Amino acid sequence: MKQIIVGLSILALASGAAINDESQAEILSQDSEVNFDGSFRSSFQTSNGISIQEQGQLKNAGSKNGEAQEVQGTIQYSSPDGTPVQLQYIADENGFQPQGGHLPVPPPIPDAIQKSIEWNAAHPEEQQEQAQQQPPNRRY
Repeated sequence: MKQIIVGLSILALASGAAINDESQAEILSQDSEVNFDGSFRSSFQTSNGISIQEQGQLKNAGSKNGEAQEVQGTIQYSSPDGTPVQLQYIADENGFQPQGGHLPVPPPIPDAIQKSIEWNAAHPEEQQEQAQQQPPNRRY
């Protein structure tokens, strides 16, 4: 009988420890505002250090081809090893554009390729002529 009681006590302690881990974070503060013109702002902060602020608005409202939603925000949290992480972003007609010190950085474009890109951009008419001279790529 003692063994069962001791076993259940250990099980209860272990399950209690699991409840207090970071997966059970509580919301400490939360704020949200949505306006009739499509603009909004929202923020919240949790007990495990996550903090998010975001705001957005409709750009070029009423323009048939130029209307776009723009959202800007910041996210802060700690990585599993305890390193603070901060991500800033903009999402608009150009897509999602994140910025943060933790994000990978692409290698620089080699000089020869950069020069080729610049030359092609400066001479679009020559690209069109070459495309017209080449036979279509056909697959059968």
